[in-house]
Amino acid sequence: MSPPLVRSIAVLLVAAAMACAPKTRSDADAVASCRIFEEGDSREVYVPPGEFHMGDTRFYPEEGPRRRVALRGFYIDRTEVTNADFARFVAATGYLTQAERGLGRDVAPEIADAFRVPGSMVFSPPDSLANASSFDWWRFTPGANWRHPHGPESSIEGREKYPVVHITQADAEAYARWAGRRLPTEEEWEYAALGRD
Repeated sequence: MSPPLVRSIAVLLVAAAMACAPKTRSDADAVASCRIFEEGDSREVYVPPGEFHMGDTRFYPEEGPRRRVALRGFYIDRTEVTNADFARFVAATGYLTQAERGLGRDVAPEIADAFRVPGSMVFSPPDSLANASSFDWWRFTPGANWRHPHGPESSIEGREKYPVVHITQADAEAYARWAGRRLPTEEEWEYAALGRD
């Protein structure tokens, strides 16, 4: 499978946590007004202002250059968006994800029709690791989507608290708008993931 195909399907395996940040470092009212949970709700955490080094060039050139980043404080969900969270969004809006709709001809015209049908990339380890490339670990599966994570015969029943999968960035942004939030920036996500006190 070619890199353009993987990029064009744009499957984010887990929808990111929602975040909200003030416009200025001292704008405490903005922080409070962007919160959708009650004070003390354990679903989100405040990440205080700070600085860190972001980026690396040891493994992937697109992760560089290494640079110092300063961030304002922000709130971020403690966990990824769950199947139950996403199901509430779909029930309220009737939203269909990209994996449920398939790809139109306007998206990456070089992609074969077999990959345009509704479906998504499913993790599928190769039988042998000898000569396996990174593309051998994923298989396009027609019928795979957030409701059917391993293909049309699978289900999220009993996995309501699992992170939602097979969500594109556009799907995650639609959910965030509905929830009155936004996706964290790359910088916010990496800084929060460091888990420093």
